[in-house]
Amino acid sequence: MEKWTPKHEAPEPLEGPVVSTIVGGTVLWFVLFLAQLPFYGWFADRGHTWWVWTPLAGAGLGLIGIWYVRGRDAALKRHAAARAEADAQTAAQAEAEPRSEAQASGADRHTA
Repeated sequence: MEKWTPKHEAPEPLEGPVVSTIVGGTVLWFVLFLAQLPFYGWFADRGHTWWVWTPLAGAGLGLIGIWYVRGRDAALKRHAAARAEADAQTAAQAEAEPRSEAQASGADRHTA
């Protein structure tokens, strides 16, 4: 089991235009389905109708993928907004807090 233990940290995941990538792939699968549909008879004569239905299955799975990545993207944006709001509140509270007594008495000693 030792040889399968990673010796370094995993790299950060690559983030990119995930939604547009999945939409583009789904459209491509559907276009491939439409392009093969006129040749259904040729595929059926040779017993290769799965060539027609595979792109349709890819397009259907792509629709599920679009739903998933859009929800993921929205959740990431909500999390980032909530985190920014929490950071802003923390910063505002830090500014509003009065100086501690030790800081105040130290400042008074220097002015006397």
